[in-house]
Amino acid sequence: MDERRWLWLILALSVLARVAVALYLGNVVDAPPLLTDQRSYHALGERLLGGHGYSFDRQWYPFTLADTPTAHWSFLYPLFVAAVYGVFGPHPLAVRLVQAVLGGWLVPWMVYRLARRTFPSRQWTPLWGAAVAAGYPYLVLYAATLMTETFYITLLLWSLTLSMDLGAALRAGEPISWPRWLGLGLVLGLATLMRQSILPWLPFLFLWLLWQGRAKSQIRPTIQGLVLAGLGVFALVLPWTIRNHAVYGRFLLLNSNTGYAMYSAQHPMHGTRFSEFVAAPLPEGLSWGNEAAMDSELLRMGIQFVIAEPGRYLLLCLSRLRAFVEFWPNPDSSTLHNLGRIASFGLALPLMLYGLTLGLKRRVFGSVACLILGFVLVYSVMHIMTWAMVRYRLPVDAALLPLAALGAEVLCFRVHLALTHHRSKQVVLPCEGI
Repeated sequence: MDERRWLWLILALSVLARVAVALYLGNVVDAPPLLTDQRSYHALGERLLGGHGYSFDRQWYPFTLADTPTAHWSFLYPLFVAAVYGVFGPHPLAVRLVQAVLGGWLVPWMVYRLARRTFPSRQWTPLWGAAVAAGYPYLVLYAATLMTETFYITLLLWSLTLSMDLGAALRAGEPISWPRWLGLGLVLGLATLMRQSILPWLPFLFLWLLWQGRAKSQIRPTIQGLVLAGLGVFALVLPWTIRNHAVYGRFLLLNSNTGYAMYSAQHPMHGTRFSEFVAAPLPEGLSWGNEAAMDSELLRMGIQFVIAEPGRYLLLCLSRLRAFVEFWPNPDSSTLHNLGRIASFGLALPLMLYGLTLGLKRRVFGSVACLILGFVLVYSVMHIMTWAMVRYRLPVDAALLPLAALGAEVLCFRVHLALTHHRSKQVVLPCEGI
């Protein structure tokens, strides 16, 4: 078969795998266990559909009062849930199935595109990337859950491929039309509405693009393009900032979860060992019902925890490194999650490191490697310094899958040679041309 047919086959199998998991999880909200954010998105979808806006019918984690507007959760994803419920009724299985189909197609396709730009001279590595993404257990699982991960990862990978295209054009001195810059900004804006944790990465991304256009003739149009991309992000975030000000009477850029994450994750109750599934008790005297004020106060308190005990904070960050990269069984997790960790990052990490070694050895990465590895570094450090758990690492996993694809391709070829005893010196390994 040619490349296109292989790609369609991989995408079809990817969709089937995710649909099977969605059917297995069924029409209940709390499946699988520990992914309790599904309760919130299910409830918000129902409330939006019933005309109650972003609110809950009872007091809700971590600090939302009943029938009070909330900004703690993603604004965009509940709209998707509400849209599906509007068509099929309030059935979690309907969201699981629709998202399984979309995620099963979009995520492997985006990894395919990212691998093609990372290794433009490689014919089959992008297909290996799509195949690895199609069968990556954690990506399969989260595509069938009522959570933001699948769409967020899709938008993130899309933004990386768009940035690579713009970087290549800037290095070549080619003119770039304004819709391409605006398109990058809109994709980044949509990703921000899924998870605002992408925001700390944006300055680094823009600096990378500015460096690609550092030639004297390119500096001015590059700056203009970056301003346009920034306006694209601003245009999508601004309506929610206005909404928050109207609701709370004070500034809140987007979601009210930054302060709580900083407060809870640095709380003295952790000691020097971070417990990612344990929430710190809220302090007394907060302005209940005003999430903007609470977010600001909790952020201040979280920073104060760090200033008061910097040594403990450093040890806490070290323990979060374990929580972030964990791929071994954990007695506090279910069997499903333990198997998923081992079969996902546990198997992919050696392939990622092998692919990275091959790329560095052949010196084929250049600016593309700086972009991918820069994202991996910035995003990982951000979570290690604040709140870390395995699912927060999934965007990093997805960005590194092209490296895993290269490693898997070369390793399988070498194993095939060893098993068939074809050790002829005339055989060209697939890593020779990267």
